[in-house]
Amino acid sequence: MRFLHIADLHLGKALYGVSMIDNQDQVFWVERFLEKVRELKPDAVLIAGDIYDRSAPSGEAVMLFNHMLTELEKMAVPVLLTAGNHDSGKRLSFAGSILAKQKIYIAGVVEKEMVHVTIPERDGSGEVTFWLLPYLFPAMAAQVLTDESIGDYETAVRELLARQKIDFSGRNVLLAHQNVTAGGKETPRGGSESMVGGVGQIDYRVFDGFDYVALGHIHASYHVGRKEVRYAGSPLCYHFDETRQPEKGLLLVELGEKEGGVEITPLSIRPLHPMREIRGTYETILESLEQEENRDEYLKIVVTDRRITPEMSELLREQFKNRGSIVLELVSEFREFDAVSALSGEYNGEKLIEDYFVELYRERKGQAQPGEKDLALFQFAAGQVRGRDSSEKREESLAADAEKLLAYVLKQEVRGE
Repeated sequence: MRFLHIADLHLGKALYGVSMIDNQDQVFWVERFLEKVRELKPDAVLIAGDIYDRSAPSGEAVMLFNHMLTELEKMAVPVLLTAGNHDSGKRLSFAGSILAKQKIYIAGVVEKEMVHVTIPERDGSGEVTFWLLPYLFPAMAAQVLTDESIGDYETAVRELLARQKIDFSGRNVLLAHQNVTAGGKETPRGGSESMVGGVGQIDYRVFDGFDYVALGHIHASYHVGRKEVRYAGSPLCYHFDETRQPEKGLLLVELGEKEGGVEITPLSIRPLHPMREIRGTYETILESLEQEENRDEYLKIVVTDRRITPEMSELLREQFKNRGSIVLELVSEFREFDAVSALSGEYNGEKLIEDYFVELYRERKGQAQPGEKDLALFQFAAGQVRGRDSSEKREESLAADAEKLLAYVLKQEVRGE
């Protein structure tokens, strides 16, 4: 049996205020995905959670998913999907019993008896039963199973699966949206997944007996513990950290006879706007503009040798705009001031006094960069702090000093001084 495994669509996602539907990124991906389905003619499509980016998705996101399901139904391809932590399970389950008649099977909320679907034999190797597990947390499992002793994610999933009548002598596939690990070790990640780390770990051995486990939740594509327990990853990059992950796309899974092995083939879909980080001095970035021909990208630019000025920002953004690209993030790693020695145990030399002032200023001023006069004042004030007797105000932190001075500066600005 051959099926396609995708997850973490996050329809309706916006990056730095740029809608990935309005700018056609997700629309383009859905159309390319449908082309793959027409080409490969799989026996089923599996979607392992986080269909939407928000629990109350936009009308545009709902209509895009409606288009996707409608086209799959026209191709007579069964669709099996579970709710992720970004989805509203109840909203996702709307009209579920009606859709099931069109071979679109949805598990939006956790039930004592899991949604499961058996697809008849088509390959001479026996039928396959698909078990659908929406995002599950301990309190939910304790309520559904009327077992208050359930206090962690792994126990919750283990107990729910133990209550199901699963015939492991046949072929079984599980869809789940959880944080699955091997030996408690997680794959490094960041950006849009940074809040996942350490939360709700479930050991992959909970899924022993299943011939394939189609996972969602983590945006990278990789297996956990054994190759048959697999994350599909998100179809597109949703943070610049994700550009370091393996190429995005989908998985073609070919399930052989029971215990006969599983063949997994990653398939890529080139995004409409690839994401890329450009790092270097201002001059090297300008030189790269002359040398390369990349177009239609989402960019993060990191300038290493100077602060970002309004003029520099305007020039870079305009230059890349002429190539159809959008600079989503423009930042500087430049440190204007030399390192200083620590004043107290609270200041370890890793951050300069002036940097505290700049960070606080940007926080209070909507991320606007301080001007030359502001920087001069910060440098003067930092000199005053460094020059004071270190025995004074030992209980007062450097950050508190910065807060007081910044409050004074902003007060003068309001007065027009």
